[in-house]
Amino acid sequence: LFNCLRIKQIKEMEYTILLQELKNKFEDKILSVDESADIFTLTVNSEVIKAIVSYLKEQQSFIYLTDLCGIHYPEQEKELGVIYHLHNLVANKRIRLKTFVSKAHPQIDSIVSLFSGANWMERETFDFFGIQFDGHPNLNRILNMDEMTDFPLRKEFPLEDQTREDKNDSMFGR
Repeated sequence: LFNCLRIKQIKEMEYTILLQELKNKFEDKILSVDESADIFTLTVNSEVIKAIVSYLKEQQSFIYLTDLCGIHYPEQEKELGVIYHLHNLVANKRIRLKTFVSKAHPQIDSIVSLFSGANWMERETFDFFGIQFDGHPNLNRILNMDEMTDFPLRKEFPLEDQTREDKNDSMFGR
C-alpha cells in the first residue's frame, strides 16, 4: 500500500512540473486542469492545440497518440470538441487534452503531420461530428454516405418519436 501511495505522489509531482512547464510556454491558453478520473486532463484553447500536441511529443516524449475523438455538449457555448489522449511510453504517463469550438465555425488544426495515425481518427470525427480539421490531407466521409448532410453523433435530434400517439407517458414515470 505504501508503494502505491508513493508512486501516486511521484506521478502527481511529475504532472505538477509538466503543468508548470506548459503554463510557462502557453500562458493563458490552458483553460482548466482536472485529475478527477485518474488521468491528467487539460482543457486548452483550440487555436494552440497543434502547438501543445507538438510540444508534448517533441519535448515531453508523449510519442503515442492513443485516441482522438469528438464530443458534443449542446448546453455549452462552444458545443463541439475534440479529445486527444497521448501516452509517454517510457515514463508511463498519460495525458488527455480537450478543446472546444462553436458549431458555427467547427475548425481545428489537423495533427496528421505530427501523428500519421490521426488521419483516420480525424476523418471519423469529421464524419460523425462535422468538425473540420484544417490541413488534413484527405478530409472526407469515412463511414457514412457522401450524400449525407447531417452528423449522426451530434445531439440534435430527440431520442423518442414526438409524434407517437400510442404511448402512455405514465408508464415511463412521467
